Amino acid sequence: ALVAIPQASGSPKAYTSNIVDTSTRLQEGTISYPVSGLSATYQNNKVTIFATLTLPNGTTSLVHVWQDGVLSSDSTPQEHSHESSHQNSKEVLDLVSGTSQAASGIGSRQRRRNTHGVLNAISWGILMPTGAVIARYLKVFKSADPAWFYLHITCQVSAYIVGLSGFGTGLKLGSDSEGITYDTHRALAIVLVTLATLQVFALFLRPNKDHKLRFYWNIYHHVVGYVTISISIVNVFKGFEALGDFVGDRYKNWKHAYIGIIGALGGIAVLLEAYTWMVCMKRKKADNKTSDGVNGANGHGSSTL
Repeated sequence: ALVAIPQASGSPKAYTSNIVDTSTRLQEGTISYPVSGLSATYQNNKVTIFATLTLPNGTTSLVHVWQDGVLSSDSTPQEHSHESSHQNSKEVLDLVSGTSQAASGIGSRQRRRNTHGVLNAISWGILMPTGAVIARYLKVFKSADPAWFYLHITCQVSAYIVGLSGFGTGLKLGSDSEGITYDTHRALAIVLVTLATLQVFALFLRPNKDHKLRFYWNIYHHVVGYVTISISIVNVFKGFEALGDFVGDRYKNWKHAYIGIIGALGGIAVLLEAYTWMVCMKRKKADNKTSDGVNGANGHGSSTL
C-alpha cells in the first residue's frame, strides 16, 4: 500500500506498507514492487500521492483500491468506514489504454447481501411468526379445523425452505468476506436453523390426539416454536445492523418496513388473543349451562331419592 499522513507542518508523510492481513496498522515496510519518486501533497482537504511502480513484464492491468480514515492521537491510521462509498472504492486500471472500470465482485457481493437479507427477513422474520399466529388463534374456531393446520404447516415449511436458502447465502458471504465477522449474527443463525430442523423432524413424530405422549409433544412444540420465533426476529435486526456497517442508512427504509410489519402482526395477535379469549369464555359458559340442564332438576337428569 501507498500511505500518506498529513503533518502539522509541511508536506504529508508518504511511505509504503506491506499489508499481510486485515488487522494491519499500516506500518512502514517494503512492498512487492519497486517504488520510486514517492511523495504526497495536501491541498483543499485532499491528499494526492505520487509514485512510480515497476511492475512485472507483461502486466497490462491492476486493481486499484483506495481508502481514507481518521488518525489516532499519535497519528496512527485507524480503520476506515464500512459505508458504501468506502466499500466501492475499487477499480481496475487498464495500463495499456489508460482507462479504468469498476472492479467486479463489489456489485455482486452487495446483491448477495441484499438477497440474504430479503430471504431471511421474509422467511424467519415474517412467515414463521405468521404461521404461529395462525396455529394459535384459528384453531379456536371449529369451522377452521383442519384448514388452520394446513395453513400453519404451509407457512412454517415455506419459511424453513426459504430460510435455508438465506442461511446458505449467509455462509457464502462469510467465506467471501475474510476478516469481517459477525459472531452473534452467525451463532444465532446456526441455533435458529438447528431448532427449526428439530421442529420439522418433530412433525413426523407427532403422536395422535389420544396418545399419552401428545401432551408432552405439545409442550415441546410450543416451547421450541416460540424460542425459534424470538431468535428469528432478534437475528433479523442483527442482520440490519450488519447491513448498516456496509451501506450506512441507505436501507433504513427496509428496517422501518419490517418494524411496521412485525408491529402490525403483533397488534393483530393482541386483538385475536382478546377475541378468542371471549369466544372460549362464551363457549365454556354455554357448555356449563348445557351440563346444568342435563343434570339439574329439569327432569332430564338422574335424581336421587
